[in-house]
Amino acid sequence: MRCFDHIDLRVPDLDSVREFYGALLPRLGFTEDMNIPGWLQYCAKGNGPTEFFGVTQSPGHTPNENRIAFVASSMAEVEEIAQILREIGARNIEGPSHEDSEAYYGVFFEDPAGNRLEVCYRAKN
Repeated sequence: MRCFDHIDLRVPDLDSVREFYGALLPRLGFTEDMNIPGWLQYCAKGNGPTEFFGVTQSPGHTPNENRIAFVASSMAEVEEIAQILREIGARNIEGPSHEDSEAYYGVFFEDPAGNRLEVCYRAKN
């Protein structure tokens, strides 16, 4: 069962994040570019409707303290994505590291517009 349908993220300038999300979202499992005018929108593969991550322009948008966290399948995947983040211009990268327990491993970062994101792995106890 899916736990969410979609995320619509706002940025002040869509062109400033296009390359960033075009490189990041497919690596996180959102592999199908929907090619919708005025949006960067990527869906996860699946039969029938599936979750998607969309980014659109809102000139007055300012980032806040909200954070969107994506799941990784392993600590190694968190490490791989952290390297990709360094290459594609993520800002304020923290980690990867364990947070609060050895069962949680993540990397925290901001997109080029300052939106807060994270990729994490939770080990089974």
